Amino acid sequence: MPKKSDKNLSAEQRDSLLQVLKTRFEKNTSRHKGVKWEDVERKLKANPRKLWSLDAMEETGGEPDVVGQDKTTGEYLFCDCSDESPKGRRSICYDRAGWESRKEHRPDNTAIDMAEEMGIEVLTEAEYRNLQKLGNFDTKTSSWLKTPQSIRKLGGAIFGDYRFGHVFVYHNGAQSYYAGRGFRGALRV
Repeated sequence: MPKKSDKNLSAEQRDSLLQVLKTRFEKNTSRHKGVKWEDVERKLKANPRKLWSLDAMEETGGEPDVVGQDKTTGEYLFCDCSDESPKGRRSICYDRAGWESRKEHRPDNTAIDMAEEMGIEVLTEAEYRNLQKLGNFDTKTSSWLKTPQSIRKLGGAIFGDYRFGHVFVYHNGAQSYYAGRGFRGALRV
């Protein structure tokens, strides 16, 4: 992922990203019934750091889109909606402790570190299952999911995929990594 030290987009980058997001929003209205683009855009323009995070999601292949709205806070929930786990976020361990436990062949990064750097959250199992109600995602890849501490402290981490018409959630050692496993992120705006 390209480094952006100031976490701000130029006006040109902002306008280009907003156009990409608007086009995707209008093409996939079933993901966000009852939500108006003008309302989403107004919130995005008021939150330049969130726009920066969405740009990082876009640059790494996530194809972020609105997948819901929190009725309590009014926040819009963006999620990576690429068909497969974002290409620019694959071949990574789950977290830094998993990465450090590898004695050799360490990957370049971890899901938790990348998400933090991007200003997003790794999807929870519930968010992942809700995303799968909107389409069939990860039919050839898999995505690390936010792992409960009780599993993580035993050395494990969870991931999900969609096979045989079903959402599966599995476990693996947090230090493992595969070419077809990345992570999906969520961002509240």
